[in-house]
Amino acid sequence: MVERASGAKAAAKGKREKDKKNMQIAVASGKGGTGKTIVATSLALCATELGPVQYLDCDVEEPNGHIFLKPGLTTSERCAVVVPQIIEEKCVYCGKCRDICRYNAITQFARTIMSFPEMCHSCLGCFLVCPENALARAEREIGVVETGRAGEIAFVQGRMRVGEAMGVPLLKAVKKKATPEDALVIIDAPPGTSCPFVAAVSDADFVILVTEPTPFGLHDLKLAAEVLRNFKKPCAVIINRADLGDDRVLVWCAEQQIPVLLSIPFDRGIAEGYARGVPMVESRPELRPLLLAVLKEVQG
Repeated sequence: MVERASGAKAAAKGKREKDKKNMQIAVASGKGGTGKTIVATSLALCATELGPVQYLDCDVEEPNGHIFLKPGLTTSERCAVVVPQIIEEKCVYCGKCRDICRYNAITQFARTIMSFPEMCHSCLGCFLVCPENALARAEREIGVVETGRAGEIAFVQGRMRVGEAMGVPLLKAVKKKATPEDALVIIDAPPGTSCPFVAAVSDADFVILVTEPTPFGLHDLKLAAEVLRNFKKPCAVIINRADLGDDRVLVWCAEQQIPVLLSIPFDRGIAEGYARGVPMVESRPELRPLLLAVLKEVQG
């Protein structure tokens, strides 16, 4: 049985006024595999009944929202970061650029100096400390930002270059495409609680945490909720596969006064649809009014 609870209004007191712009709702999870994307895409599909919708797939390391929404992509923009290129005729081998770099992207042996663009995090500190202006600004491509439409949904995703380790700049490039002045924005955040998660939810007015009723699910839910608490981000929880575990997630959410918006049971039809790239609200249409009610609750 699908269960729904209220309480998001109280948690969302700090969100932006709707008469100024639409909300940005991030759908996140403390760990991978909870069903975050299938919930986010289904929320986006339901939200079209309320007005214009924009879906941002910020899970740039492995974007898969397109599997369920099947957008027609029309644009692809290269995303690059600034990296240093050494101008050896100007270099006095003082070592200041090497010393400031915490990622060993610049190294020096006597009068030999080398840069390693793949290791650079583009903090630009080396440019600030070089006394001879012996560094030129080069670029390293980290991925692409693609846009298009999935029916009534404006679709944006980032795809990180294979082998690239730094996804936050690409994620931020995806978020620059957000148009809350024109549409309700659904942000599909990367899993976990590291820098990409923080970057994805930083501008969100409300965060929906998707979890599962397992020890790992509860452990990582606690981590994600603590991060959001530190940033004073209002949040609520959706429990996926709710009948496969126990009630510890419900008990903890009640203790922490975090609303549980919806409990979705394990369902073979949803799992089979997932394997075929079918959105949850299409494999189980009875979930549509419940997810629509969740959106209305979050928006107040």
